[in-house]
Amino acid sequence: MEYKITTRSEMETIELAQNIESEKFPNMIICLNGELGSGKTVFAKGIANGLGIQETITSPTFTIIKEYVGELPLYHMDVYRLDGNVSDIGIEEYYTKGGVVLIEWADSIKDVLPEERLDITFKVIDENKRVLILTPHGKQYEELCEAVI
Repeated sequence: MEYKITTRSEMETIELAQNIESEKFPNMIICLNGELGSGKTVFAKGIANGLGIQETITSPTFTIIKEYVGELPLYHMDVYRLDGNVSDIGIEEYYTKGGVVLIEWADSIKDVLPEERLDITFKVIDENKRVLILTPHGKQYEELCEAVI
């Protein structure tokens, strides 16, 4: 099942992320996909804000993984530059570290994604408007979507 949500501003995207964060659990995996500038990092800012993280959130394009300390740890990843080759960086280890894992450009590493996760695809409609398609994989993620939508 898919859930579609339209946001009309960065603030609405942040609010959606905060709603999802309010249902957080250890080892939560959220996979973000969409073209450049579609709102993936804005969404990450909302998750971080909800976790009480005060640091400025930027896309970890060159560092690949940024770790933040909050109510739960946040592991923010951007795998765009890896061309699907993640064997040397231990991404799978983060899935069980007890935090929230956000993976930008997750479609490029499908073979190492956990079976249970939440996929969110960002579609640009215009300058401010986005359609977010949430696809839960697993009962816990289905319940999460039902709780926030």
